[in-house]
Amino acid sequence: MPGRIVTAVRHIRDLALRVAGGPARLRVVLTLAAVLGLSGADTGTISSTAGNLERAFGVGNTQIGVLLTVVGLTGAVFTIPAGILTDRTRRTRLLGGSIVVWAAATVVSGAATSYLWLLLARVGLGAAIAVTGPALASLTGDYFPASDRGRMYGLILAGDLVGSGFGYLVSGDLSSVTTWRVAFWWLALPSLALAWVVWRMPEPARGGSSRIEIGQEEIRDERDVEPGQREHAAETDEPAGTDRPDLAERAVRHAEVKPQRELVLREDPTNRPWWWAVRYVLRVRTNVVIIVASALGYFFFAGLRSFAIIFATGHYGLSKPMATSLIVVIGAGAVAGVLTGGRVADGLLRRGHVRARVLVPAVCLLALPLVLAPAIATAAVAVALPLLIGGAFLLGAPNPPLDAARLDIIHPRLWGRAEAVRTVLRSTCEAAAPLAFGYVSQYVFGGPGSSAGAAGGAGSGQTGNPTGLEYTFLVFLIPLVIAGLLALVGLRTYPRDVATAMASVRAIDETEPDEELGDRHAA
Repeated sequence: MPGRIVTAVRHIRDLALRVAGGPARLRVVLTLAAVLGLSGADTGTISSTAGNLERAFGVGNTQIGVLLTVVGLTGAVFTIPAGILTDRTRRTRLLGGSIVVWAAATVVSGAATSYLWLLLARVGLGAAIAVTGPALASLTGDYFPASDRGRMYGLILAGDLVGSGFGYLVSGDLSSVTTWRVAFWWLALPSLALAWVVWRMPEPARGGSSRIEIGQEEIRDERDVEPGQREHAAETDEPAGTDRPDLAERAVRHAEVKPQRELVLREDPTNRPWWWAVRYVLRVRTNVVIIVASALGYFFFAGLRSFAIIFATGHYGLSKPMATSLIVVIGAGAVAGVLTGGRVADGLLRRGHVRARVLVPAVCLLALPLVLAPAIATAAVAVALPLLIGGAFLLGAPNPPLDAARLDIIHPRLWGRAEAVRTVLRSTCEAAAPLAFGYVSQYVFGGPGSSAGAAGGAGSGQTGNPTGLEYTFLVFLIPLVIAGLLALVGLRTYPRDVATAMASVRAIDETEPDEELGDRHAA
């Protein structure tokens, strides 16, 4: 038996290495995915302990929604400063420090003796999470070649969903056999361990001169990159010694797309004022479309997973452990979606489909309501389960290609601030979703008797009005349709904006003095 376990572990390790593309890539993917997993685990914990919290503090669906809303709103406030720091400081240290703050806020959350105490602890959590979006986007762009970004983004984004699953399962079980406080406290130790790992990670050089190639054993730190290698990477968008072109760039060049000349940058934007950066990234039409479309998708996802347990126990008549297991199975469909979406888009790009990274999300978002609506409307688990798995797949698939497309259309030295702008809207939508879903389900569709515990007893963990949540979920499918239509608009502007970003890189490289490159290396 021990021999079989060792053999199985080796097979899993070999598979992971093949999927990621080598030891160095696997290390980065697992680390960045784990960072996203923290956020997912927190949301899963709130959702799985919602009934416990409602009974402990005498609150309802709306107040549970506020606990998740305040994290997103605080994150939105702190995101722009986090984006500026991301573009100007060592990102691995910035991210590692924020995780320590996250762990401390989690411990304080578990020690809360009142709803107000818990709410204030969540404010601290939101400030720490603000760093995650800008830092991960910038690091992903500099760790991996552009030709692989869709696939690598899919692997990293899977961490959020896996973390949510852990939050549902572990925190839900702990809250059932011990107390809801332990469901928060257990997250602190793995968070501190992850902070140590992130802090010690090599910082990639900005602009791509230390990107990790397939099969590479070690990660190169920016301090190990010579000025000559930086110049070569800036010209080719690949590390010295490679000749693999960026998929989006190759497709745009083949299609002979012209840049938008008024948006072509002529000087390094690293030290430009934040308001200038915000204005610039919002002038990139495709970026605005992607920001709004992805924010609407995250709005629905945030609301859905916040009340998933309550809905499953009430609407399908399941026990809390069965509902948790059902959510995890559905989550596997979302994981499959994020792993597939980027891979499919990159495959289409290799075949010359210039707009693939926008087309794939548009198709998924428009098809999603057609799959989810009957799953939400039916009360039969056997009918709903395959539809929910398919819906989760379609909900997860758009994110990796959209995230890769955002890097395609923005100059690398603006990635942090561009992601901060997106995160402000995304965090606001994610913050509004739990409150909006909770309020609409409780006060618009709930009516009398929809307060906590109205639909079930304490033993079942069932709270709220399941019919109210059903109607709420159906109404909030509308933003997904809007997101899909917006993505269709991006099909027209995406190639031009890729060409503009390419022209900006070349223009800055031609005007940047050699001694400035050497000074940056010495610093």
